[in-house]
Amino acid sequence: MAEFDPSVPSIARVYDYFLGGKDHFASDRALADRMIAMAPLAPVITRENRQFLGRVVTWAASQGIGQFLDLGCGMPTAPDTLESARGVIADARVAYVDNDPVVLSHLNARVAKGTPGVTVVGGDVREVPVILDGVKAGIDLSAPVCLLMGFLLHFFSADAARDLVARYTAALSPGSLLVLSAIHVDTKGADEGFAGYSSAVAPVYNHSAAEFASFLDTLEILPPGVVDARMWCTRTGGPDPLQRDQYAIVGVARI
Repeated sequence: MAEFDPSVPSIARVYDYFLGGKDHFASDRALADRMIAMAPLAPVITRENRQFLGRVVTWAASQGIGQFLDLGCGMPTAPDTLESARGVIADARVAYVDNDPVVLSHLNARVAKGTPGVTVVGGDVREVPVILDGVKAGIDLSAPVCLLMGFLLHFFSADAARDLVARYTAALSPGSLLVLSAIHVDTKGADEGFAGYSSAVAPVYNHSAAEFASFLDTLEILPPGVVDARMWCTRTGGPDPLQRDQYAIVGVARI
C-alpha cells in the first residue's frame, strides 16, 4: 500500500471531489481541474457512473445476491455499495478493495465502529491471488458474488483488462455477476487528452465499445448490453437520454 502524501494526487480523491465529497486535497483539485479541461463532462460522467453502480447493486440484491466484491472501490461516497445492497438485503456483505491510504482509512473506520459484514483489503488489484485470499475473510467465493469493477479498466490496456477480468471471474461461482464501467470519449481530441493524462499522471486508455464488450464476451451479457450508463435499468417508458460523445460505458454479465 502506498504511503500517504497529500501533495500526490489520487484518482479516488478526484472522483470524491467530482461527487461533491469533502475528502480531497489541493493536489487532487488541481488534477481534477486538468481533467475537466480535457473532458468537461468528467464530473457529470463520474456521478452517472456512481448512480449506475447504485442501481446495479440494488438490482443484484433484488436477484438474491447478498455478497459484493468492490475492486478499486474508491471513497465510500453515498450511496456506496453497502448502503445500496442493504437497502434490499439487510445483512448483505461487502468486501472493499483499494490501494489508496485515505480510502482505506475511511473504510477501516467504518469497520472499527462495528459495522458488520464489511471486509477491507488494501492492495493492488493486479495481485489477484493475494486479493482473493484477503476477501475470503468476509466473502464466500463458493456462493454467488457480484463483482464490481467500476471505473477501473480504463487504467489497463485492452489485453491487460481482459486478463484481469478472466482471472477474477475464474474464481467466482456460477450465478455470480460481473459489473464493469469505464470512461469513454468519442471526440476528435480524445486521444490527445488521454495521452496528456497518461504522460502527466498514469496510463489511461480510451477503450472502444468493441474492446469493452470483449472484456465480457466469454460470459452471458445481460440486457441492455454494453451501453451508456444512463441506459442501464432506466427504461420506464420515458424518452432516451440525449446522446453524448463523452459517457460512462457499462456492461453487466452473468457467470
